[in-house]
Amino acid sequence: MHFTTGTWVLVTFGIVYVGMIAGRLPWLALDRTGIALIGAIAMLAITREEPAEAAKAFDIPTLSLLFGLMIVSAQFRVSGFYTWVAGRLGAANVSPQTLLLLLVATVGLLSALLTNDVIVLATAPLIIEMAAIRGLNPVPYLLGIAAGANIGSAATLVGNPQNILIGESLNLSFPGYMSYSLVPAAFGLVIAWGVLIWAFRGKWEMKFNAPHFEKVPFNKVETAHGVVVLVGVITIFLFTTWPRDLVAIGAAGLILVNRKLTNRAYLEQVDWHLLVLFAGLFVVNDAFRDTGALDEVARWMLNAGADLHSPGWLFAAVSILSNLVSNVPAVMLLLPFADHVISGPGLALFSTLAGNLIIVSSIANIIVIDQAGRLGIKINWVQHARTGVPITLLTLLVAGLWLWLRVSVR
Repeated sequence: MHFTTGTWVLVTFGIVYVGMIAGRLPWLALDRTGIALIGAIAMLAITREEPAEAAKAFDIPTLSLLFGLMIVSAQFRVSGFYTWVAGRLGAANVSPQTLLLLLVATVGLLSALLTNDVIVLATAPLIIEMAAIRGLNPVPYLLGIAAGANIGSAATLVGNPQNILIGESLNLSFPGYMSYSLVPAAFGLVIAWGVLIWAFRGKWEMKFNAPHFEKVPFNKVETAHGVVVLVGVITIFLFTTWPRDLVAIGAAGLILVNRKLTNRAYLEQVDWHLLVLFAGLFVVNDAFRDTGALDEVARWMLNAGADLHSPGWLFAAVSILSNLVSNVPAVMLLLPFADHVISGPGLALFSTLAGNLIIVSSIANIIVIDQAGRLGIKINWVQHARTGVPITLLTLLVAGLWLWLRVSVR
């Protein structure tokens, strides 16, 4: 049997996305990033495309914006800002339920302005320590971190990687997007808190030993440095049309010019795996689109009554696909169908809010569960799904209703 170049491209694409679903490939020590990278290399070999030509598939503005914001986010981690925030929350003289509300709101706000994965990575161990000191069950607070980070990150075009990709690819206005996202995000945080309160009623207290880990000391000067740069970046995003990628790279430069902290301290905080995942999937998806197979799938679905150019079907597809292959690969595949006025905002909202469904639906969930496990706190799939499923369904319902209202009153 003779396989054409197009056939091999489709086979490679299928293997890559099976790997995205499973998180690995049998008999190989590859995670999603490794699979995307090997897939991109295979596509170059199959198509015999020069690397310089393949690099044209990279969305440079998206990669630049993502990298720049990672450096800005790193400033708050290396300055001990998260240690300070967790300490203030832990010292609050409030009930366990009110403490959870403060935590969900705080993480949601920070995730809207900084990369959500960084927020949960930095705060999860601190929250476990806080719970141990106060004699509280850490599980609702850890689930609150994950849900709050996912929902809060949906509020802006810089809250998470898929929103950055959507904003840059579709050239969405920063304040324009927020007119669609703020209401669902705000209601979503309240919904997450309410569901967690309901699920853990009567289960707030727990005695366990506080974990021991090295905390970053709080540095007021470095935190102030980060705040000034971040406020400047968000102000520019809100009130100008300057290229966001150049603004983010410029902000990263201002952060890196530091008299006390070395460049290495910041670059170690950059999620290089995520950047490589993006680059690999750009090449894989570009080769797949060139085969015309994506258009064929869309025509088949249209004949079956499902038009991906219709916002309703698009949002349903990204919600389901985000839970199969993760939200970034799902968004990359479906972006070509986002040609309605609300398709961009809807893709960002639905792909992000769907991330609360099960543990593997978002990187934030995985980080929280992994960090908790390392510190002796086990959270299984059933525990997570008990709150994740209702939070996801309710927040998606609110987002859908809000977008429908926005379109109806236009």
